[in-house]
Amino acid sequence: MHERYASLLVGYCTDVQPGENVMISVDAAALPLARAIFREVLRAGGEPFLRVSYPEQVADLIELTSDDLLSKQPAAQLQEMQSMQAFIRVSASDNATALAGLNVSRLSASDKRLTAVNQQRVNHTKWVLTLYPTPASAQGAGMSTEAYERFVFGSMFLDDPDPAARWRDLAARQRRLVDHLSPAREVHITGPGTDLKLSVAGRPWANSDGKRNMPSGEVFTSPVEDSAEGVIHFAIPSNVKGSVVEGVTLRFVAGKVVEATAMRGQDLLDAQLATDAGARYLGELGIGTNPHITRPTLSTLYDEKIMGTIHLALGRSYDHTGGTNHSAIHWDLVCDLREQGQVTFDGEAVMHGGGIELLAEPD
Repeated sequence: MHERYASLLVGYCTDVQPGENVMISVDAAALPLARAIFREVLRAGGEPFLRVSYPEQVADLIELTSDDLLSKQPAAQLQEMQSMQAFIRVSASDNATALAGLNVSRLSASDKRLTAVNQQRVNHTKWVLTLYPTPASAQGAGMSTEAYERFVFGSMFLDDPDPAARWRDLAARQRRLVDHLSPAREVHITGPGTDLKLSVAGRPWANSDGKRNMPSGEVFTSPVEDSAEGVIHFAIPSNVKGSVVEGVTLRFVAGKVVEATAMRGQDLLDAQLATDAGARYLGELGIGTNPHITRPTLSTLYDEKIMGTIHLALGRSYDHTGGTNHSAIHWDLVCDLREQGQVTFDGEAVMHGGGIELLAEPD
């Protein structure tokens, strides 16, 4: 399975070509997959650069980095990223609460410090982010390790003889949805505790088909920055820096969050919004489309892809979807509309009752 996983990441997701520099950034718990990726990059003719992170690394940085260094751009990391043509990131949690209890303002400062590095990666490399299954992540999802592994590998179609073909098929169906949504101007989201309008006029839609996240399965765009009006409630919990934020409700006026409450994690919610001026504006509106992700697992990478959900990201937008919002954060919050609620585009119900008709299998 590791070889099939690595082949998908290197071949389909990042399309590594001969002579390309490829950074492979993995958490220590994913070392078995790291070797498979390293070997696959070599087979493709690329030059792999392996970077391994230990579980306490971020905590050590937050605790011991001086205020002076924390405020400076990491020039060496930026220079290294500028020399890469592809970037493969494998997260593998072996302690879901490793960052819990750390100073949230210093965590935010650490995110802000890496803004230029992240912008270089997002805008100038072929990149993919994935999550390797571990007992800790299985526990966070409320599943046994074996069941969670089946869930993870199934969500990437790795149990299929040709996973890349399955992703190309989903990409074609999502393309129909993107083409249908592209002329739309106004989005209206309604559901429990939710009545939000925003504009996507003139903003291109992106077909997220596994070339950036693996697993993937979403279409998304960047809302017009000053357009969001109303309130939205996010019932699906969010794991942020090792802490859970749950029951978030946001109220927007002229695109800006003017009121924010959480049933759990209010301090972290407040800290995220205080990161910078752009943190209170939206950078993304996404629609989940993955048919094999059917339940929340306390991992945004999976939860935002659940068919019948939408997600909004506070903070940084994407250049290729027309966004102009700048921020050190990009925090996806997931709104579950499967049982109640709908999303209309210029008055047409595109998502209702958890279904998206335009994604139906072709005859």
